[in-house]
Amino acid sequence: MDTTQPNTGLAYRAWLRLPRNTVGSAVFSLAMCVRVPYFGSVLPRVRSMAPGKCTVTAPKWWGIRNHLGTFHAIAACNLAETAMGMLAEATVPTTHRWIPKEMNVRYLAKATTSLIAVAELAELPDFDAIDDSTEGGFDLVVPVSITDAHGLEVVHADITVWISRNR
Repeated sequence: MDTTQPNTGLAYRAWLRLPRNTVGSAVFSLAMCVRVPYFGSVLPRVRSMAPGKCTVTAPKWWGIRNHLGTFHAIAACNLAETAMGMLAEATVPTTHRWIPKEMNVRYLAKATTSLIAVAELAELPDFDAIDDSTEGGFDLVVPVSITDAHGLEVVHADITVWISRNR
């Protein structure tokens, strides 16, 4: 995917400036959680970030466990929103804004390990196509697949994001 978008947001520009290693990922993830504190509840680590795709991991720790001892469903939703948000930060140009509008989630299996969330678009939208005929914006559905440490998809979320031009 193209990672050279000239008008990307602050978060993606910061990601591009940091080294592609454990330290760079940790520094970026910590800064992300300072900017969006609720993300921090799942201890997310951004592993990759580019226009159209973002991968985020979260460890299984006592703070995300439910009464069954598995990864709590809402904690998994928080991880999905983290991956979607960082995808949006890398994808939506600064001439536009985005806001989550809806989340449809399917819980497919018990999550008994750490998790990996991958938000990925099949193709990048044409942001220049937003005009008066699109009522000022459009819905973009971002699919997020959350798998366990064994590669089993345990949660699937489709997050609808409203994209509009900055006015």
